[in-house]
Amino acid sequence: MDTATHMLRTGRRGALFEFSMAFRDLTNSAHRLGLAWSLAWHDVVSRYRGSILGPFWITLSMGLMVLGIGVVYAKLFGISLADFLPLVALGLVFFGTISTIINEGCDTFTAAKNMLSQTNLPMFTFVWRTVLRNLINLAHHLVIVIAVLLIYGYWRKMNLVGGFVGLVFLVANAAWISMLVGIVSARFRDIPQVVNSVMQFAMFITPVFWPAERLRGAKHVVLDFNPFYHMLEAVRAPMMGTPIAPHTYSILALMAVVGWGLAFSLFAVTRRRIVHYL
Repeated sequence: MDTATHMLRTGRRGALFEFSMAFRDLTNSAHRLGLAWSLAWHDVVSRYRGSILGPFWITLSMGLMVLGIGVVYAKLFGISLADFLPLVALGLVFFGTISTIINEGCDTFTAAKNMLSQTNLPMFTFVWRTVLRNLINLAHHLVIVIAVLLIYGYWRKMNLVGGFVGLVFLVANAAWISMLVGIVSARFRDIPQVVNSVMQFAMFITPVFWPAERLRGAKHVVLDFNPFYHMLEAVRAPMMGTPIAPHTYSILALMAVVGWGLAFSLFAVTRRRIVHYL
């Protein structure tokens, strides 16, 4: 079959063309970040429209969880509350951000079905919408983080720049995973349940609310090969003024490069079919 006949029957123009169109979608979405922000803000506000506290309900819920787990587990582990509560607060807040970006990523395209079918908006706009929506929620949760760090004096030794760098790595990696599961979920509707189960399992094998040093013999298996541990530790360790393993940044950088390459490649080859999946 010659090239012209193949294009006529399949509508495809080759891998190079598909990648160029995917890159155009990415660059166009960069020019519409304001729209992505508006959509994300609308999602947050509409979810709590009519309530008194608004989005701060999620902050109150997170605060109660931090306090409950912090007090009970500090007693169980025999650790002082001053050492344990900040660990739990930062762990729950930042792992919660990772988890919700990924879980809500499953609905990135399915939730935007009507807009995608009726407009020619860049599809990456809805990826940024998911990420920005959860960053807005994170901003509310930072009230808890700031309060705990101030009360227990961690502000004196925390590395704010290191924490910001870790947050960039966290978002960069959570975003490509979110996009990847969003594409696959558009095609296979069982994927959100699978992703939700995986994230629940990951929460318990990641030192979110238990000290990593308590894990001895299995530490290299459960932690060193756990990407969520590195994503969390890159933010939490600097904020608590503790050293971070040098290889953590290398692992996160490699994850980001390989992960975005994989997610972008999958997007390039499925871009024209995503709307039909919906």
